[in-house]
Amino acid sequence: MLPDKTEVLIIGAGPTGLALSIVLHQAGVDHVLIDRLGEGLQTSRAGVIHAQTLEALEPLGVTQRLSELALKLQNFAIRDRSRALLKLDFGKLPSRHPYLMMLPQNLTEQVFAERITALGGVIHLVVEAKAVVQDPDGARVTVVENGREKIISTRYVVGGDGMHSLVRNSASIEFDGAAYEASFVLADVRLDWPVGPTEVSLFFAPAGLVVVAPLPDGSYRVVATMDDAPEKPAVADIQVLLDSRGPTKERTRVLDLSWSSRFRVHHRLVRSYRKGRLFLMGDAAHVHSPAGGQGMNTGIVDAVVLGQLLGDVVNGVRPEAELELYETLRRPAAQEVLDLAGMMTGMALARSPVKRFVRNLVLSVLNLTPFLKRRIALKLSGLSRAPLARLPAPACEAGSITRTQPEASPALKLAA
Repeated sequence: MLPDKTEVLIIGAGPTGLALSIVLHQAGVDHVLIDRLGEGLQTSRAGVIHAQTLEALEPLGVTQRLSELALKLQNFAIRDRSRALLKLDFGKLPSRHPYLMMLPQNLTEQVFAERITALGGVIHLVVEAKAVVQDPDGARVTVVENGREKIISTRYVVGGDGMHSLVRNSASIEFDGAAYEASFVLADVRLDWPVGPTEVSLFFAPAGLVVVAPLPDGSYRVVATMDDAPEKPAVADIQVLLDSRGPTKERTRVLDLSWSSRFRVHHRLVRSYRKGRLFLMGDAAHVHSPAGGQGMNTGIVDAVVLGQLLGDVVNGVRPEAELELYETLRRPAAQEVLDLAGMMTGMALARSPVKRFVRNLVLSVLNLTPFLKRRIALKLSGLSRAPLARLPAPACEAGSITRTQPEASPALKLAA
């Protein structure tokens, strides 16, 4: 049963909403997590968890289970067809997780949901938020469950409800940006793949971008730009994409298709992460190209930081004014991610022969420069943004609760 009142109401039970719920459970904060769907979507799904995200998740008690299910890779390469332009070794990252963790988003969500259950929590599915109204003392959210309307009173509302966020619209927060002209294709396929299952590959070609990433079950995640893509790309569509953009020395064969989808990609960032008692995280706050696999990762770290802050405020560890730290830390992180994904996408979509030549030359020079390769790996892994995921110690007053800070990771120590 949905309660009439709670401290925090989370709208959206994707990876961000689930992660926030775990943090609040561990902090002992009463909250409600709702989602209008009965199960997760099967479109535009993330497939990689980066090192900095795994470090942020360590206190949540999920990293061991994620590790058991995932495929860990150390190699990432940018290629122009068969020619390797830039190769990065994630095995040299200054982290407790020196790898790319390949895991389909539905399994990541499953691990998070199991953790919530283990903590005694409930995820309220098929519950749709219809209206959010706030006042100086809290907010009232109208929800519909089993065809019946109900109003839940709450101290704070968090929107993890995606690009078309009700919470963001209710707060009248601007979502600046635009859509990319090209649509994107996403598919999980079985391949006869000449590159092999040990590398995430991003291919540049005159025809456009394609990313091929191994998954734990032996299949491959394919992400590609495609003009006028069909709603459900077939085996033949994926074969054409790989033939026109992938390796040329050995032909790739698409053996089977598990599922596929077409989606549009935007590059947008909210002007504010908060308005009063309403907060935004994940795709409700920032969306961008899938190049670099940054979307879900940035949202999960949003959730961890916000959860720590809300927990501290509700438990009296921090004054409410310190909730401003959320935007101070996470909006600059999202801006960096948008810039990174936009740059990679722009390079991939270069059509002019001159621009492609210059791009390939620059990447080839970078490949000969270990210091710059390291910087790129730190950006892709999120470790360069680790300081934007770490709260300062609370200025505790006498008699208030204190929270032990986790030991800094090697990346954080390096950044310091």
